[in-house]
Amino acid sequence: MQISANAKGGVCVNDEFDAVFVGAGHNALAAAVHMAARGWKVGVFEQAEAPGGAVKSGEYTLPGFRHDWGAMNLSLFAGSAFFKQHGEELVASGLEFVPVDRPFASTFPDGRWCGVTMDAEATAERIASFSKQDAERWKALSAEFGKDAPHILRLLGSSMKIHSIAYFLYKLFVERGAAGMLQMVRFLLASPRAYLSENFESPEIRAMLAAWGMHLDFAPDVAGGAVFPYLEGMAGQAFGMALGKGGADTIINAMVATIRAKGGVVESNAPVARILTEGGRASGIELADGRKISASKAVVAGVAPSALERLTGGTEPTFDAAMEKFVHAPGTMMIHLALSDLPGWAAGEELKSFAYVHVAPSLDQMARTYQQAQAGLLPDEPILVVGQPTVFDPSRAPNGQHVLWVQVRMAPGDIRGDAKGEIEARDWAGAAEPFAERALDILERYAPGTRKKILGRRVVTPADLERDNPNLVGGDQVCGSHHMSQHFLFRPARGHADGSTPTQNLHLTGAAVWPGAGTGAGSGFLLARKLAGK
Repeated sequence: MQISANAKGGVCVNDEFDAVFVGAGHNALAAAVHMAARGWKVGVFEQAEAPGGAVKSGEYTLPGFRHDWGAMNLSLFAGSAFFKQHGEELVASGLEFVPVDRPFASTFPDGRWCGVTMDAEATAERIASFSKQDAERWKALSAEFGKDAPHILRLLGSSMKIHSIAYFLYKLFVERGAAGMLQMVRFLLASPRAYLSENFESPEIRAMLAAWGMHLDFAPDVAGGAVFPYLEGMAGQAFGMALGKGGADTIINAMVATIRAKGGVVESNAPVARILTEGGRASGIELADGRKISASKAVVAGVAPSALERLTGGTEPTFDAAMEKFVHAPGTMMIHLALSDLPGWAAGEELKSFAYVHVAPSLDQMARTYQQAQAGLLPDEPILVVGQPTVFDPSRAPNGQHVLWVQVRMAPGDIRGDAKGEIEARDWAGAAEPFAERALDILERYAPGTRKKILGRRVVTPADLERDNPNLVGGDQVCGSHHMSQHFLFRPARGHADGSTPTQNLHLTGAAVWPGAGTGAGSGFLLARKLAGK
C-alpha cells in the first residue's frame, strides 16, 4: 500500500482497501483489528480529533488530571471474546488494565450504605445489615451464578439469528427441562422491579442493584431490564471490575497501534461526506475534503442509524424508514471534577474505597427520574453515578489529588420544562449550569464539603456530547434504547441484527447493532468474524 502525507497532515491512499470504516469507535476498531489479523487491508476514518468515540480520556479540567469522557468501566472489554482472542497483541501494544476489587456501592438518605466487593462474606454481611433474608438469597444467587451465567452470556455473545435463540432454548431445555427453560425466559423478560422485588425484601438492596439498569435505559419498570442488574451484581462480586490504566482510552490506543502495525490506516479529522456505491454494492467512501477511498470487500459504518441515509442517499425504503425511526434513550450530563481530596461520604469513610458510588435511593425515584426525562423535563432529583477511578489508579491525578467522574442520569436531549419548576431555560446553553448545580447539590448532600475540594470542573451536556460525537443523539450514551422492541432480533431493525443493510458490502456496527451498548466490542467482533473468518 502506498501512503503519503497530504497538505492537511492526513494520508493520501493510492490503492484500495479491503475494508473501510466510517468512524473509529471501539467496535469499529475491534473489527479492524480482527480483519487486519486475517490479512485484510483496513482504513478507519474518524471525524473527531481523536479515535474512540465515547471511549476516550483527556485533561478536561486541569493539567495532570485525566478524565474518562464517557465510558469508565472496561470490564466488558476485559472479559470479551474479542480480548480473549487478541488480548496478547493489545497488551504488547500498550493496553493495561487496573483491577478493582470494590466495584460499586449505593448510599441512602438515612445515612446507611451497602456495597458489593470481591469479599463474598463481607458483601453478605453488609446485605444482612438490611435484611438477613436478603443475605441468604444473595448467597443462593451467588452459588447459582456459575451455572446460570454461561447460558446468559452465550446468548448475549451470539450472532442474533432465529437459530441462535432456538439453540439457546434447546440447550436450556436439555440441561434444565421445560420448567428451567421457561424460568430463564421469564427472567430475561422481567423488569428490574419485578425481578428484584421477587428476590429481595429490602428496598435499599433492590435500589443498589437496580441502579445498574439506569446505566442503560432500563428504568425499574421496563421489561427485559432484569438481566443487567443481575449480571453486574453477580459479576462484580465474582470478578470485580476493570479500569484502564491512565484512562479508558488505553484500549483505543492499543487497538489503533495494532491496526497501524499491521499496515492499516487510522485517520482522525477525516469526516466522511458520503458512502460510494457501484452496481448496487458499496464501493468506498468520499471524505469531506474530496478524497475518495475505495473498498473491495466491505464498507462498515459505525454511525447512528438515522445518519446512514444521509451518507448513502438511501438504500431501500423500508430499511431507511426503520433507521430513521430508531429510538434513542434519554441523554446524560457528565460532570468532570478535579479534586484536592475524595468526597467525604456522610454514610461512611469506607465509601471512598469503591470505584462507583450510586446515588439512586429507591426504585420509585429512579422510575420518576426516567419518566421525567422521557417527557423532556429536567428531573427534580437526577440519579448520580459517581466514579472514583483514582482510588485504584492514582496515575490519573497529581500526587494525593483525585478526579471524580459524575454521570447525571437521566437528562432530556430536548428540554421542554423543569420538573422542579426552577430552571426556565429550554436549551442546554442556558440550563447547563443550573442543572449541574442541582446535581452537585445532591452530591453535597451525601458528601458534605465536596464543593470546597473542587479545583476544576467541566460540565458536558447532552448537546455537548452530540456535538462531539454525532452518534450520541440527544446525549444518548448507549446509542439507542435497549427496550425489547429494539433489542435482540430487532437491534437496529428486524433482519439486520448482524449489521447487514440492503446494500451489498455495506454494514453497520456500533452500539446501535446487537448486542448493543457497553465496552465489550460485541457488534464489531461479530461482524469481523462473519466477514473475515474466525
